[in-house]
Parts: sequence; structure tokens; C-alpha cells
Amino acid sequence: MSEHVGIWEEPVRGGYPDPSMLTLSGLERLRAMIKAQTPLPPVSYLIGMRPVEAGVGTCTFLTPASGWLQIQTAQYTGGVGALVSDAAVGSAVMSGVGPWEVMATSQLSMSFLRPAGPWSGRLAARARLIHTTPTVGLSEVHLEDGEGRLVAHGTSRCFIQRIEPFDTKPFEPKAYTPPTYDTPDPYLRPVRGEVLPQSHWRDVSGFDFVMGLKTGESPRGPIAELFDYEMVDVEKGAIAMAMPNHEWWCNPSRMVYGGVTSNLIHDAMATALHSTLPAATTYATLDLTVNFVRPIPPDGGKLVAKGHLIHRGRTFAVTGGQILNSKGKTVATASASWMILEGRPFPDQRDYAREFAVGSRARH
Repeated sequence: MSEHVGIWEEPVRGGYPDPSMLTLSGLERLRAMIKAQTPLPPVSYLIGMRPVEAGVGTCTFLTPASGWLQIQTAQYTGGVGALVSDAAVGSAVMSGVGPWEVMATSQLSMSFLRPAGPWSGRLAARARLIHTTPTVGLSEVHLEDGEGRLVAHGTSRCFIQRIEPFDTKPFEPKAYTPPTYDTPDPYLRPVRGEVLPQSHWRDVSGFDFVMGLKTGESPRGPIAELFDYEMVDVEKGAIAMAMPNHEWWCNPSRMVYGGVTSNLIHDAMATALHSTLPAATTYATLDLTVNFVRPIPPDGGKLVAKGHLIHRGRTFAVTGGQILNSKGKTVATASASWMILEGRPFPDQRDYAREFAVGSRARH
């Protein structure tokens, strides 16, 4: 465990829309958020994710490429791709709903094309509505790095529900002034956690590294420090890890944001796979599918993610996972497939940055 005071131990920042916003269409609600006429939710303060554009059937969110989102290999995982994309695909569906209608993500599926990390500058999740019925909406997202290169593509299925109207004052479109704080927002603070050199990955087996996460001998990465990941149980090919179920992770509905859930279950499956790999082996997410079973209110307990290996060949693997709430009930399930490159340890951070710089020069 970290010796530092964790973000989850601080008073939460951000807020939630006034109920009067339900009298607006979904598109009007999104535009009110973009115009700063309503508070941003806590997760926006946590990672810096902001909506910047909303039209009929479209929505774009920008997230700074913070060092807090990297793991010990210096890059972002596929889970981070889901973390910064879920808001956009859900909002694209919301842009098509009417007054007194709300939506919730049922499934998120991502396919990954290239690595991203702090060198990426920012991540732009550009989503559009594919189709909607009175009860279901489908949308897709293109996730781009700071050079406009496609990092991932995703799709989402959302449920749409009409709630019973209630008496409320009309929404007043006026500027919302957020409170000021004595410290920067979490994503702007000095990064904690370690990024390890290529020499480490060349010499240490996956199982030894993962077991070290449980015993404290392996350092936690920045994203584990941000969300306070705790390794609960380790077997070769099956692990359990936990994080606090805190309000810091919440979306505008004051429920744990689906992107946070997706990131947690992805990292549990990644760790389960890692525990089976020899030293000097790189692996990367090819695709990730998360099914959200029930909403997650921030109850102050623990969310436990379990990841397990389903199949592993020489160059390809499949994993499964689930997340349990503090009552032991399943709140999400997932599957993912992976590319494996034996004999190739993870690159150094400067190698990722160099590849990004080459891409930048090629565009100019």
C-alpha cells in the first residue's frame, strides 16, 4: 500500500446536474455541460476529461494524456482507452433522447490499433449515434491521439428509459462557478508510482512480477496509485484485485462511471495474463468487451475484479473477468483478447516517445 495520502481519502470534487435539467432534451443537457452551466462530475476532476462538442448524434470528449494513467511499462493499457471513450459513446446516445429520458451503458466494446501514453499529448474520443429506438441506442467512437492518429475504435449499446415527470422549477441557463481548491486537480499533480526500464522486463518473469505486486516487492504503476489498486489473490493465470468504491469515480448520475469499471476489469485480466508469461515478453490488448450488469453506487466498500486466462497460445490469448461489489454481487463481466510477443521486452519510455515524434514530423 502507498505511504502517501490517496486521492480517494480527500473530499470529492465536482457535482451533479440539478434535477431541472431533466426537462431538457439530452442534447441540451450536453450543451449546458459544455457551456459550464452545470457542474462537472467527480471523474472529470480526477482525470481531466471534458466534453467539448455536442451535436445531433455526435459528441467529443478530450482527456489530457496524464502520466497518472500509465502503467509500469510507461504506456496506457486498453483499459485507459475504454476509460476515456465510454463518456463519449454514452453521450452520443444521450444527444438523441428527449426530456425526461435517461440512458445507461449496457455494453462497451473496443478494438485497439496502436499504443498511447503520456507522449500522446491528449486523447480525443469522437463518437456518433448509429441508431436508436425508444429503448436502445447504438453508438461508435474513434479514439485519436494528439496527432489525430487512430488509437482505438469502439461501439456501445445503451438502454434508454423514460422516467415519470415530477414537479420542478424550469432549468435556468446561467454560468456555474465551481469552487476553488488549495491544490491542483488530481491529474495535474506530480505523478506517483514507478515506470520500469526495459532491463527489468528482460529479466523478471510475469509471475514473479505479479506476485511481487501482492507482497509489495514490485512497485505500483501510476494508475494503480491513482485508483489504489490492491492485489488480493494471485495464482498463475488467475488473480483478484480490489479498489475503493469511491465517489471520486462517479459520473453525472452519481454512479461509478462505466469507464472506471472497464479500466479495472481490463487491468485484472491483463494481470492474469501477465502472470503466465516468461521474462522478455510484450503483450498488448487487441480487443475488450465489457457488459455492465447493474449500476454501482459509491458505497465506500471495495470493488473486487477477478481476471482469469481462458486460452493462451504462442502469440494469442483470451481472458475473462468479472467485478463484484461489496455485497459479492456481480456488477460487470468482460472478455479480452491479446497479442503476445515473446523475446521482446517492453520498450523504454523514450522509445514510445520517439515513435510518436516520428509520426508528428511525418505529418508536417
